[in-house]
Amino acid sequence: MFFNEQFAEMQKIANQIFENPELGYKEWKTKTLVEEFLKSKNNQIELNYFSTTGIKTYLSKDKPITMAFIAELDAVYAPTHFCADKETGAAHNCGHFTQITTALSLYAYLIETEVYKNYDFNIAFVFVPAEEYLDLDYRENLRKEGTIAYYGGKPEAMKLGVFDDIDFGVCVHAIGETFDEPTIEIGCDLAGFLYKRYHFEGKATHAGFDPFSGVNAYSISTLFNVGLGLLRQQVRDDQLVRFNPIIMNSDMSTNVIPNRVTVGTDLRTKTTAYMQETAKKLDLAAEHSAAALSGSVEIETQMGYLPFVQDNYLNTFVKKAFDKNEEITGLIDDRGGIAAAGDIGDLAFLFPCIQISYGGFTGAIHGDDFRMIDDRFVLEQFPRFVSQVFEEMNGHLDTSKFYKRNYKEYEQLIESIIK
Repeated sequence: MFFNEQFAEMQKIANQIFENPELGYKEWKTKTLVEEFLKSKNNQIELNYFSTTGIKTYLSKDKPITMAFIAELDAVYAPTHFCADKETGAAHNCGHFTQITTALSLYAYLIETEVYKNYDFNIAFVFVPAEEYLDLDYRENLRKEGTIAYYGGKPEAMKLGVFDDIDFGVCVHAIGETFDEPTIEIGCDLAGFLYKRYHFEGKATHAGFDPFSGVNAYSISTLFNVGLGLLRQQVRDDQLVRFNPIIMNSDMSTNVIPNRVTVGTDLRTKTTAYMQETAKKLDLAAEHSAAALSGSVEIETQMGYLPFVQDNYLNTFVKKAFDKNEEITGLIDDRGGIAAAGDIGDLAFLFPCIQISYGGFTGAIHGDDFRMIDDRFVLEQFPRFVSQVFEEMNGHLDTSKFYKRNYKEYEQLIESIIK
C-alpha cells in the first residue's frame, strides 16, 4: 500500500531529475533534491558528504553487518537526446534517475514503517556521483587540483573510506530493452575496461610543395585503425572484448601534413588478465603502425573499471523474492555477462555486490530515444520488490560466504594492471 500511495511523488521526482540531467561530479541540482527529500522524511537524519555531490546516510549502525544500497547520480553526455541539457549535453539515457527514485522510495518506506529496526543488518544509503566514464578533461582538472583522485565515483568513494564499514552492496540498474511484461534481471556480469590514448607523432611539411619530406600522423592513425580491425580475429569471443578507437584531437588542415593525432579507445574484457594481454596487442599495433610510416607513438594507459562479477549467493535472495512476487512476471537469469561496464566492479572487489536490473523503458540505452514507459512498474512495483528482497535477507544472511578486502589491496591491483 505504501508504494502505491507514494507513486505520484516518485513520478514527480523522476520527471524532475530526467528533465534536469547533470554530468558526474556536477550533480548539484540532483544532490539538493535528494537532500530535501531525505530531510522531509526524517528530520533527525545525519547526512555525510563526499567527493563534491556524494551523500551517505544510515538507517542504523547497531547491527553486526551493514548493507550499502547504492544509487548513481549522474547522466550521460548525449547532446542529441530528446531531453538533453542544451548547455552541457547531459541526458538521462542510462536510467540513473530511476536508481535515485528507487533509493528514495525505499528510504521513505523504511523510515515510515520502521521495519528496518527488525532487520539483523544495518542499511546505509549511498548516492554516488560520476559513474559514467566521460567528461574526462573536466575530471582531469579536478584531479590536478586535488579535488578527486579517480574519474569514477565509486573508486573515489572507496579511497575516501566511504565504504570501509560496509559488508555487502546492492545496486539496481535499468535494462536497455523493451519487454511485454514487468521484467527483472539477476546474475548479469559486466566487463571491465582500460582507457588508452595513442599520441601519434609525424612531421609537418607543406602538403602540396613538399609532402615527400613529411610524416603523416593521420595516416599512421588510419593504419592503426585498420590493424585493430584485423586484430579482432585474434581476440577470444568468450572474453567480451570491445575496443572503439576514435580521433580525439587534431589541428589538421588540408595544406599541411598533420604531425600529431591522438586516438583514444577503451578496451573492454571479461577478466583483468585478458585485459592486460589484449592491451599489449593494441600497443604493438600502434608501435608498428608508427614505425611502418617512419613516425612514433606515445602511449597513455588509464584504468577504467574492473570487471563486475555478481555475487551468486546474494542473488539467491532476489530469486526467492521473485518466486513469491505476483506482480513481476519476467525474469532473466541466464545471460551470463555483457560487455557494458560500471564502477560497481571496483566496489565488488572490496565486498560482495549484486546489481538487480529492471525493465520499463524503451529506446536504446545511451541512445537518443531512451525513456521510461512503464512508470507504475519502475516507480512502484520495483521498489516494493526490492523491499521484499530485504525481507528475504533478514535473518538468513550467512556471513561466512562474504569476503572483505581493503582499499590498499585495490590500489595495488590497479597499479599491477596499468604498469
